[in-house]
Amino acid sequence: MGQLDGRTALVTGGSRGIGAAIATRLARDGANVAITYAHAEDRARAVVDTLGNAVAIRAEATDNAALRAAVARTAEVFGGLDILVNNAGIAVWGPFEETSDDDVDRLLAVHARAAFVLAKAASPHLPAGGRIITVGSSLAERVPTPGWAAYSMSKAALVGLTKGLARDLGPRGITVNLVHPGSTDTEMNPADGPDAAGERAFTALDRYCDPEDVAALVAHLAGPGGRNVTGASFLVDAGTAA
Repeated sequence: MGQLDGRTALVTGGSRGIGAAIATRLARDGANVAITYAHAEDRARAVVDTLGNAVAIRAEATDNAALRAAVARTAEVFGGLDILVNNAGIAVWGPFEETSDDDVDRLLAVHARAAFVLAKAASPHLPAGGRIITVGSSLAERVPTPGWAAYSMSKAALVGLTKGLARDLGPRGITVNLVHPGSTDTEMNPADGPDAAGERAFTALDRYCDPEDVAALVAHLAGPGGRNVTGASFLVDAGTAA
Protein backbone atom coordinates (compact mmCIF):
# COMPACT_ATOMS: atom_id res chain seq x y z
CA MET A 1 0.00 0.00 0.00
CA GLY A 2 1.33 3.44 -0.94
CA GLN A 3 0.85 6.60 1.07
CA LEU A 4 -1.02 8.17 -1.87
CA ASP A 5 -3.27 5.25 -2.79
CA GLY A 6 -6.60 6.45 -4.16
CA ARG A 7 -5.41 10.03 -4.63
CA THR A 8 -4.99 11.91 -7.92
CA ALA A 9 -2.20 14.32 -8.79
CA LEU A 10 -1.71 16.77 -11.64
CA VAL A 11 1.93 17.64 -12.37
CA THR A 12 2.57 20.41 -14.87
CA GLY A 13 5.64 20.17 -17.08
CA GLY A 14 5.89 16.47 -16.36
CA SER A 15 7.50 15.23 -19.56
CA ARG A 16 11.11 15.60 -18.40
CA GLY A 17 13.50 16.57 -15.64
CA ILE A 18 12.12 17.45 -12.23
CA GLY A 19 8.52 17.16 -13.40
CA ALA A 20 8.99 13.62 -14.68
CA ALA A 21 10.73 12.65 -11.45
CA ILE A 22 7.85 14.06 -9.38
CA ALA A 23 5.25 12.28 -11.50
CA THR A 24 7.18 9.02 -11.19
CA ARG A 25 7.52 9.31 -7.41
CA LEU A 26 3.85 10.18 -6.84
CA ALA A 27 2.79 7.25 -9.02
CA ARG A 28 5.15 4.96 -7.11
CA ASP A 29 3.48 6.12 -3.90
CA GLY A 30 0.13 5.03 -5.34
CA ALA A 31 -1.35 8.16 -6.92
CA ASN A 32 -3.16 8.41 -10.23
CA VAL A 33 -1.13 10.96 -12.17
CA ALA A 34 -1.85 13.42 -14.96
CA ILE A 35 1.02 15.39 -16.49
CA THR A 36 0.98 18.36 -18.81
CA TYR A 37 3.40 19.04 -21.63
CA ALA A 38 3.82 21.92 -24.06
CA HIS A 39 5.23 20.33 -27.22
CA ALA A 40 7.08 17.05 -26.62
CA GLU A 41 4.14 14.66 -26.89
CA ASP A 42 6.36 11.66 -27.53
CA ARG A 43 8.31 12.27 -24.33
CA ALA A 44 5.15 12.85 -22.33
CA ARG A 45 3.68 9.59 -23.62
CA ALA A 46 6.90 7.77 -22.74
CA VAL A 47 6.68 9.04 -19.15
CA VAL A 48 3.00 8.12 -18.86
CA ASP A 49 3.68 4.63 -20.18
CA THR A 50 5.92 3.96 -17.17
CA LEU A 51 3.47 5.21 -14.55
CA GLY A 52 0.50 2.89 -14.78
CA ASN A 53 -2.75 4.79 -14.20
CA ALA A 54 -1.72 8.06 -15.84
CA VAL A 55 -2.59 10.47 -18.62
CA ALA A 56 -0.71 13.16 -20.58
CA ILE A 57 -2.47 16.43 -21.42
CA ARG A 58 -1.17 19.11 -23.75
CA ALA A 59 -1.27 22.53 -22.09
CA GLU A 60 1.03 25.47 -22.75
CA ALA A 61 1.81 27.25 -19.47
CA THR A 62 1.02 30.65 -21.00
CA ASP A 63 -2.46 29.53 -22.13
CA ASN A 64 -4.89 30.07 -19.26
CA ALA A 65 -7.73 28.26 -21.00
CA ALA A 66 -5.53 25.22 -21.63
CA LEU A 67 -4.46 25.16 -17.98
CA ARG A 68 -8.06 25.23 -16.79
CA ALA A 69 -8.93 22.50 -19.27
CA ALA A 70 -6.06 20.35 -17.97
CA VAL A 71 -7.45 20.56 -14.43
CA ALA A 72 -10.95 19.72 -15.65
CA ARG A 73 -9.66 16.82 -17.75
CA THR A 74 -7.73 15.36 -14.81
CA ALA A 75 -10.79 15.50 -12.58
CA GLU A 76 -12.92 13.96 -15.33
CA VAL A 77 -10.57 11.06 -16.05
CA PHE A 78 -9.87 10.12 -12.43
CA GLY A 79 -13.04 11.30 -10.72
CA GLY A 80 -11.41 14.09 -8.75
CA LEU A 81 -8.19 15.91 -7.92
CA ASP A 82 -6.26 15.83 -4.65
CA ILE A 83 -2.77 17.15 -5.44
CA LEU A 84 -1.68 19.97 -7.74
CA VAL A 85 2.04 20.31 -8.47
CA ASN A 86 2.92 23.53 -10.30
CA ASN A 87 6.22 22.57 -11.89
CA ALA A 88 6.30 23.88 -15.48
CA GLY A 89 9.01 26.48 -15.93
CA ILE A 90 11.38 28.20 -18.31
CA ALA A 91 14.88 29.62 -17.94
CA VAL A 92 15.60 33.08 -19.32
CA TRP A 93 18.76 34.85 -18.21
CA GLY A 94 21.24 37.45 -19.38
CA PRO A 95 22.31 41.02 -18.66
CA PHE A 96 19.62 43.01 -16.88
CA GLU A 97 19.84 45.80 -19.45
CA GLU A 98 19.19 43.38 -22.29
CA THR A 99 16.16 41.66 -20.76
CA SER A 100 13.17 42.43 -22.97
CA ASP A 101 9.64 43.25 -21.89
CA ASP A 102 8.53 40.05 -23.62
CA ASP A 103 11.03 38.04 -21.56
CA VAL A 104 9.70 39.51 -18.33
CA ASP A 105 6.07 38.94 -19.34
CA ARG A 106 6.74 35.33 -20.31
CA LEU A 107 8.63 34.54 -17.10
CA LEU A 108 5.84 35.98 -14.97
CA ALA A 109 3.18 34.21 -17.04
CA VAL A 110 4.80 30.77 -16.91
CA HIS A 111 5.86 30.88 -13.27
CA ALA A 112 3.52 33.16 -11.31
CA ARG A 113 0.35 33.59 -13.35
CA ALA A 114 0.11 29.93 -14.33
CA ALA A 115 0.44 28.84 -10.70
CA PHE A 116 -2.37 31.23 -9.72
CA VAL A 117 -4.62 30.13 -12.59
CA LEU A 118 -4.08 26.45 -11.86
CA ALA A 119 -4.67 26.87 -8.13
CA LYS A 120 -7.91 28.73 -8.82
CA ALA A 121 -9.06 26.06 -11.26
CA ALA A 122 -8.07 23.23 -8.94
CA SER A 123 -9.61 24.72 -5.80
CA PRO A 124 -13.22 23.57 -6.42
CA HIS A 125 -12.00 20.00 -6.89
CA LEU A 126 -9.65 19.78 -3.91
CA PRO A 127 -11.08 18.05 -0.82
CA ALA A 128 -10.03 18.51 2.78
CA GLY A 129 -6.50 17.14 2.86
CA GLY A 130 -5.80 18.47 -0.63
CA ARG A 131 -2.36 19.72 -1.55
CA ILE A 132 -0.93 22.47 -3.73
CA ILE A 133 2.85 22.26 -4.15
CA THR A 134 4.78 24.64 -6.36
CA VAL A 135 8.33 24.23 -7.66
CA GLY A 136 10.24 27.50 -7.33
CA SER A 137 13.99 28.08 -7.37
CA SER A 138 16.80 28.67 -4.92
CA LEU A 139 17.37 31.87 -6.91
CA ALA A 140 14.33 33.26 -5.12
CA GLU A 141 16.36 33.02 -1.91
CA ARG A 142 19.86 33.86 -3.07
CA VAL A 143 21.19 35.21 -6.40
CA PRO A 144 24.94 34.52 -6.44
CA THR A 145 25.68 35.70 -9.98
CA PRO A 146 24.47 38.48 -12.31
CA GLY A 147 21.90 37.91 -15.04
CA TRP A 148 19.04 36.39 -13.10
CA ALA A 149 17.02 39.42 -11.97
CA ALA A 150 13.87 38.77 -14.00
CA TYR A 151 13.94 35.01 -13.42
CA SER A 152 14.47 35.44 -9.68
CA MET A 153 11.64 37.98 -9.53
CA SER A 154 9.23 35.53 -11.17
CA LYS A 155 10.16 32.76 -8.74
CA ALA A 156 10.13 35.04 -5.68
CA ALA A 157 6.52 35.94 -6.53
CA LEU A 158 5.63 32.35 -5.68
CA VAL A 159 6.56 32.93 -2.04
CA GLY A 160 3.76 35.49 -1.67
CA LEU A 161 1.34 33.33 -3.63
CA THR A 162 2.09 30.34 -1.42
CA LYS A 163 1.56 32.26 1.80
CA GLY A 164 -1.62 33.90 0.54
CA LEU A 165 -3.13 30.64 -0.71
CA ALA A 166 -2.23 28.93 2.56
CA ARG A 167 -4.43 31.46 4.35
CA ASP A 168 -7.21 31.32 1.76
CA LEU A 169 -7.39 27.52 1.61
CA GLY A 170 -6.35 26.61 5.14
CA PRO A 171 -9.91 26.74 6.52
CA ARG A 172 -10.77 23.95 4.07
CA GLY A 173 -7.88 21.77 5.27
CA ILE A 174 -5.83 22.29 2.08
CA THR A 175 -2.08 22.85 2.42
CA VAL A 176 0.01 25.00 0.08
CA ASN A 177 3.80 24.81 -0.02
CA LEU A 178 6.78 25.80 -2.14
CA VAL A 179 9.89 23.75 -2.97
CA HIS A 180 13.00 25.61 -4.16
CA PRO A 181 15.45 23.41 -6.10
CA GLY A 182 19.02 24.53 -6.51
CA SER A 183 21.33 23.31 -9.28
CA THR A 184 19.72 20.05 -10.37
CA ASP A 185 21.03 17.57 -12.92
CA THR A 186 18.58 17.93 -15.83
CA GLU A 187 18.82 18.55 -19.56
CA MET A 188 18.43 22.27 -18.91
CA ASN A 189 21.35 22.30 -16.45
CA PRO A 190 23.41 19.11 -16.63
CA ALA A 191 25.85 18.30 -13.85
CA ASP A 192 28.58 17.92 -16.47
CA GLY A 193 27.69 21.09 -18.37
CA PRO A 194 30.00 24.05 -19.06
CA ASP A 195 28.74 26.04 -16.04
CA ALA A 196 28.48 23.12 -13.64
CA ALA A 197 31.80 23.60 -11.85
CA GLY A 198 30.94 27.19 -10.97
CA GLU A 199 27.46 26.28 -9.75
CA ARG A 200 28.80 23.38 -7.70
CA ALA A 201 31.27 25.72 -6.03
CA PHE A 202 28.37 27.69 -4.52
CA THR A 203 26.99 24.62 -2.76
CA ALA A 204 27.93 23.50 0.75
CA LEU A 205 27.97 19.84 -0.30
CA ASP A 206 29.97 20.34 -3.52
CA ARG A 207 27.42 18.52 -5.63
CA TYR A 208 24.36 18.92 -7.81
CA CYS A 209 20.97 17.65 -6.71
CA ASP A 210 19.17 14.90 -8.59
CA PRO A 211 15.56 15.38 -9.74
CA GLU A 212 14.62 12.56 -7.38
CA ASP A 213 15.81 14.66 -4.42
CA VAL A 214 13.20 17.29 -5.26
CA ALA A 215 10.57 14.62 -5.92
CA ALA A 216 11.16 13.09 -2.49
CA LEU A 217 10.33 16.36 -0.73
CA VAL A 218 7.26 16.91 -2.91
CA ALA A 219 6.08 13.39 -2.08
CA HIS A 220 6.51 14.04 1.64
CA LEU A 221 4.49 17.25 1.45
CA ALA A 222 1.83 15.47 -0.62
CA GLY A 223 1.54 12.62 1.86
CA PRO A 224 0.35 12.27 5.46
CA GLY A 225 3.60 13.74 6.78
CA GLY A 226 2.74 17.09 5.22
CA ARG A 227 -0.70 17.50 6.77
CA ASN A 228 0.35 20.28 9.16
CA VAL A 229 2.87 22.00 6.90
CA THR A 230 1.53 24.97 4.95
CA GLY A 231 2.60 28.39 3.72
CA ALA A 232 6.22 27.25 3.85
CA SER A 233 9.19 27.32 1.48
CA PHE A 234 11.78 24.53 1.39
CA LEU A 235 15.23 24.51 -0.21
CA VAL A 236 16.64 21.44 -1.95
CA ASP A 237 19.88 23.09 -3.05
CA ALA A 238 22.84 21.21 -1.50
CA GLY A 239 23.36 24.22 0.75
CA THR A 240 23.63 26.94 -1.90
CA ALA A 241 21.68 29.40 0.24
CA ALA A 242 23.42 28.44 3.48
